[in-house]
Amino acid sequence: MVPTLVDRIFYFSIAGFVAGIFVRSFVFVGVGFSWFLMFISVVLLLFHLLSVSSFANESQTSVLIAVLLLAAGLGMWRYDVADTRALETGLNSSVNQTVALEGVIVDEPDVREGNTRLVLRVDTQDVQTNILLMASHEPQYAYGDRVQVEGMLERPKNFTDEKTLREVDSVSHLAKDGIYYEMFRPKITFVARGEGDPILERLFLFKNAFIKNINALIPQPHASLLGGLVVGAKQSLGKELLHDFRLVGVIHIVVLSGYNLTIIAVFIEWLLSGLRKNLRLTLAATAMILFALMVGASATVIRATVMALLALLARGSARMYQVTRALLVAGVIMLLHNPKILVFDVSFQLSFLATLGLIYVSPFIEPRVKWVTERWKIREIVVATIATQLFVLPFLLYKTGIFSVVSLPVNLLVLVAVPFTMLFGFLAGMIGFVSTIFALPFAWTAYALLSYELGIVEWFARLPFAAMNLPIFPLSFVIFWYGTYATLYILWYKKQSTGAPQRNLLS
Repeated sequence: MVPTLVDRIFYFSIAGFVAGIFVRSFVFVGVGFSWFLMFISVVLLLFHLLSVSSFANESQTSVLIAVLLLAAGLGMWRYDVADTRALETGLNSSVNQTVALEGVIVDEPDVREGNTRLVLRVDTQDVQTNILLMASHEPQYAYGDRVQVEGMLERPKNFTDEKTLREVDSVSHLAKDGIYYEMFRPKITFVARGEGDPILERLFLFKNAFIKNINALIPQPHASLLGGLVVGAKQSLGKELLHDFRLVGVIHIVVLSGYNLTIIAVFIEWLLSGLRKNLRLTLAATAMILFALMVGASATVIRATVMALLALLARGSARMYQVTRALLVAGVIMLLHNPKILVFDVSFQLSFLATLGLIYVSPFIEPRVKWVTERWKIREIVVATIATQLFVLPFLLYKTGIFSVVSLPVNLLVLVAVPFTMLFGFLAGMIGFVSTIFALPFAWTAYALLSYELGIVEWFARLPFAAMNLPIFPLSFVIFWYGTYATLYILWYKKQSTGAPQRNLLS
């Protein structure tokens, strides 16, 4: 299909907006520069309208350049608006001093191996500010609790990962969530409960009760892994085990991700296989949205849900063109909400790339795995796993520097069991509300599957050749790698368009 002017304007708008945010993420150019770009774009558009009477092909260049500049200026301006929070907090003068503050816990407690992380929102000079608290495991606090804290207020600092020896940009990672300060082991005094969003409070209460059921039925670390798989529970698996998951390339299953949510949709589709296709997809999408609400609807869960919905659309539609548009629009909407996730949110980046992989790489993989059985959706899992692994690999190498030699076989071995683990784990947790005894058979089954998954991870992680550390993997390599993917796809697309025999270019 030859793109029309409207198509080109659509893609140039998105490219400009994303480019503006990307550049502004690294370079502070001032608000005036974004307004200057938008002014230039308006001048170009006016010049075009006054000089030509129609949008002929030969006169489209100035329009597209104007659109690109306008979108880039808007992207920079949106980032500047988001960045003003760091400058208007009212606490800058108190950094490295002992302060006493009162606020509300605005996120789920994040239980780590050595501490529990709490996000406290305080009001200073009519501006809301988020502070990360590294607190003791006891006493426990919950979302919506109002507390008083006293301790040393500090700015977050970057640190070097002891395993990969790479610097972790903790400052930018926290800033994307509006966190510009932290306190280590402050004195915390409980004041009141129930000051968060009432709907989220009830959802988190249900989620915590579900996790309590799981912990009563299944020992650690299996229960923590199951909690992460099913409801995105923030419970630590321990540094060593988390390192093993990273080493073998399956860290994505530890937390609720787009993949996990897609599994839920696929399972519901299977249950409703007797219904019409459109009705199945609609019910599966509705179930995913309800599930996201049930597990707390945090920003990470919402992003994973959006990507999973698009993956579902990709599975249900052969129209890559439309699915790609939907993916781009969804990405722009998320960037409008929080532009900092483009560069500083790895989960957003991986979800976006994985979804692209499902859309564009899966058609190349599927003809090569016809020998894999379709029973229990195993072939679908194999195709999705290979496609996403191939597509996110360059980015993972750039971000982590860990090249997992065993990533593909481990993903194939583990992900086949994940849907059943989630199913039996979910049933165990839900039936646990009624009877622990009735829930035991489902818990035992889930425990066996979890033991298998943990065993695979630990066994492969102990292999001397399991992974290699790459101290340097330049961004230019990543661009070249994805450029190669794009070239292969364009050649394949042209062959299809000209009626040439279809051939898998990845072979």
